[in-house]
Amino acid sequence: MNEPKVNYQRKLDELLKTIEGTPKLLLHSCCAPCSSYCLVYLSQYFSITDLYYNPNISPKEEFDKRAEEQRRLIAELPVKNFVTLIVDEYDPEEFFGAVKGLEQCAEGGERCFVCYRLRLERAAKYAAEHGFDYFCSTLSISPLKNSQKLNEIGAELSEIYGVKSLPNDFKKKGGYLRSIELSREYGLYRQNYCGCVFSRNKEVK
Repeated sequence: MNEPKVNYQRKLDELLKTIEGTPKLLLHSCCAPCSSYCLVYLSQYFSITDLYYNPNISPKEEFDKRAEEQRRLIAELPVKNFVTLIVDEYDPEEFFGAVKGLEQCAEGGERCFVCYRLRLERAAKYAAEHGFDYFCSTLSISPLKNSQKLNEIGAELSEIYGVKSLPNDFKKKGGYLRSIELSREYGLYRQNYCGCVFSRNKEVK
């Protein structure tokens, strides 16, 4: 029997009511369009370091293009609290090693869950090592991403690394639609595939 879905946006709303001061948030981002709304929204409450860590993206030119758009957006976007960007090194073998044996999985299935964990774990580890109060990812803003699984993985990593996972479902409260509007306002490059070679091949077909 399937367990009822958790409303992670409601959990975030409740948590934000208790925020005091300006906690430090390590926000993993996949691209500028997805992070646009998240940065505007979360910078009202947090001091944010945006971690662009995406070894799944293929080819490298695509990785670099998205990184540059992320850098441009952060430079131009008016936010309440300053946002720092870290562009992590590009090592696609980290991704291919993690998903080895799952190459034939359907898009949105187990291979994607492994990719979620790979990127969230880098965020959790960095957050723990550098004294952040919370970590999370922009990934839940996409209607194609499983926010339940993302938050479950975040909670597991929180236990392992000892840093709090920020509950989230950024597509809610008009978040996804606002990200599209912001993308238009800032002329952001919006890719037509998630990032990995498997999702790219799916779109090409």
